[in-house]
Amino acid sequence: MEPREQMSEPTPQVEKDVTLTGEPATNAGENQNETPQQPVEQAENVAENKPVAENAAETQPVAEPEPQSEPEKETLDEAEPECEEQNQTIADDENQDDIPQADYNAMDKQQLVDTLDELLKNHPIEKLRAPIGAIRAAFATLRNQELEQEKQDFLAKGNEEAAFAPLEDELESQFKQLLADAKQKRAEYTAQQEAIKTENLQKKRAIIQQIEEIIADPDNINRQFPRVQQLQQEFREIGPVPATDDTDIWKQYQLAVEHFYDLLKINKELRDYDFRKNLEIKQQLCAEAEALDDETDILVAFRRLQELHNIWRETGPVAKDLREDIWQRFKNASAVINKKHLAFFEERKAHEKENADAKTALCEQIEEIKTDELKSYAAWEEATKKIIALQELWRKLGFASRKVNAQLFARFRQACDNFFAGKADFFKRAKEEMAENLAKKIALCEQAEALQDSTEWRKTADALVELQKQWKTIGPVAKKHSDQVWRRFIAACDHFFERKKADSKDSRAAEHENLAAKRQIIAEIVTAVESQADDAAQTVRDLMSRWTTIGHVPYKEKDKLFAEFRQAVDNAFEKLDMRGARAALSRFESSIQGNPERARSERERLVRAYEQKCAELKTFENNMGFLNAKSQSGSSLVKDMERRIERIKEDIATLEQKIKLIDEAEKD
Repeated sequence: MEPREQMSEPTPQVEKDVTLTGEPATNAGENQNETPQQPVEQAENVAENKPVAENAAETQPVAEPEPQSEPEKETLDEAEPECEEQNQTIADDENQDDIPQADYNAMDKQQLVDTLDELLKNHPIEKLRAPIGAIRAAFATLRNQELEQEKQDFLAKGNEEAAFAPLEDELESQFKQLLADAKQKRAEYTAQQEAIKTENLQKKRAIIQQIEEIIADPDNINRQFPRVQQLQQEFREIGPVPATDDTDIWKQYQLAVEHFYDLLKINKELRDYDFRKNLEIKQQLCAEAEALDDETDILVAFRRLQELHNIWRETGPVAKDLREDIWQRFKNASAVINKKHLAFFEERKAHEKENADAKTALCEQIEEIKTDELKSYAAWEEATKKIIALQELWRKLGFASRKVNAQLFARFRQACDNFFAGKADFFKRAKEEMAENLAKKIALCEQAEALQDSTEWRKTADALVELQKQWKTIGPVAKKHSDQVWRRFIAACDHFFERKKADSKDSRAAEHENLAAKRQIIAEIVTAVESQADDAAQTVRDLMSRWTTIGHVPYKEKDKLFAEFRQAVDNAFEKLDMRGARAALSRFESSIQGNPERARSERERLVRAYEQKCAELKTFENNMGFLNAKSQSGSSLVKDMERRIERIKEDIATLEQKIKLIDEAEKD
């Protein structure tokens, strides 16, 4: 029996989306290694009180579209800093190299509970978002299947659907408790992160306050340059802040730093050097962003673009007259990757739709197979090959959308399970039927073996032929017993017929003697007919009686000899009026005239004889159907049977005429 095909479906991985923001304004001299060791003379034309949005052109957001949804259009508004909470979530979800990979859809409920328990004990909660979601979905699928089966069993017992109540499931309670523990850990982790972010906010505000205090003392501004650089480095090293305060704190910081540089009369050469250094970095970033257009894997290219934007953001400003051009170049290169990224997800949507349609079609093909119409092993094996072929096609198809992929797989697997369950039931029933057939054939073997030594040749031969007919009506048996039981049955039959054949050899000599005697009778019948003597008819009848007392003749001469006898007898009946139908009827009519009592008694006897002949005729006609006319023995039996039937019909016709004569005599 074909083993059931095991199916499992992995969970598709989808790129998470991160919205990147543009470049924040930083000081020209953020590289502390290049900080002058002594106060620098004030530079010319540096402090011009520039507005905060001066570097807005360099702070354009590069937004990644959400998978399975319409992406947001690229905006050219003033840049806002990236959501720290979102970045943290993405980092948690993507940094899962140490999380063991598993096919949760292939696990049972106990395995899912144990796996979730192990993950919660051995891994940080911030890295378990995706595994917990996959385990929850797999557990829900199994539990829903159990509930549906419970409901079907409940209804099958004749209960009302409204009275159905699911049974308590200890594993479900354990699983819910683990989910509650995970939720509690997640809440604790979130609260901890929020506390850290609040602390980071206070640290950043303190740094901004220190920068503002430095700005408040313009007389010593040059001497504070190293200190401001140190504060900037500390500001960058501080982690994320609450999302609601991120934009405001960044703008306050940017305003304070730019105000500091507006007041700082730094050496123009140092400032230009810093601008050139930042320009080189940003030109290199532009070149790398433009080179991403040649990357064949758009997801790899988009991730790298995210990294480039983070570097861009941390890099200080360039000369004012170059800021717009360098940002425009970087933004244009980013737009190319964004468009490819958008096209990639649109194309993936189309492929997922095609895969969903193809998987739906495969489900329908399996569901169309009507197992109740498969009545043979060959039919089941042919259907099994089709199921396995459909499973191979399923494996070659890609993922459908996340929304329907799991549903389609559950539907496909259920259809396969239903088919193989039906196949198992069929083979079980077939095995039971073959066991019954084996018992019936063994019983026939025992009957044949009981008859194999019989000497009642004709009766036993008919009985064995009947057993052979019964054998043909019995269905198949298991292959390992089929040949053995057949050889046992045919051996018993062959044993009898070989004995019968041997006995017939002993009777051949007597058959030749009988042949000569019957030929002598035929010659005497011909002589009696030619003599036309008064007693010729009686002589012929006596010879016919002697014919019946003589045994069998050789088979080859039988039909020819009987044809000669039949012709001689027919000639005698015709020429000697042996049937004497008219004379006999005349004598019968004379015997009943004037004697009503004898007529009634004779009529009752004739009716009984008529019914007996009719029953005898029906028996012979039924036996005709069981004879094999194609065999030699069957051919002779058929001819002999036909002759007997013809005689019975003649007797029936004579009886009908006599009964009719009596009925007519009573009317007169």
